[in-house]
Amino acid sequence: MYYTYILRCKDNSLYTGYTTDINRRMKEHERGINSKYTKAKGFSNLEIYFICKSKSDAMKLEYKIKSKTRNQKLYIIKNPQDFIKQLKEIENFCILDVIKPTE
Repeated sequence: MYYTYILRCKDNSLYTGYTTDINRRMKEHERGINSKYTKAKGFSNLEIYFICKSKSDAMKLEYKIKSKTRNQKLYIIKNPQDFIKQLKEIENFCILDVIKPTE
């Protein structure tokens, strides 16, 4: 499995990435390792993550999210199913599930 995620930093900015191990990656962000951005901004919490079938889908999803404005990313966090529906209308993404750990 591959995961594309959005996390919130201590300065309230949003960071998007992908990984093969979501728990390990969040621990790395918490410790400020393997990411210059979260090391500088500080890790606050994981907002949402998408489970993808392939690395290609996870990377494409990361790219799509990173190209969005902050307000669009906040919309994705609040309405992930709408975002997934929009993606599937444009391209053939294989998103297996979406999880909002803060709920």
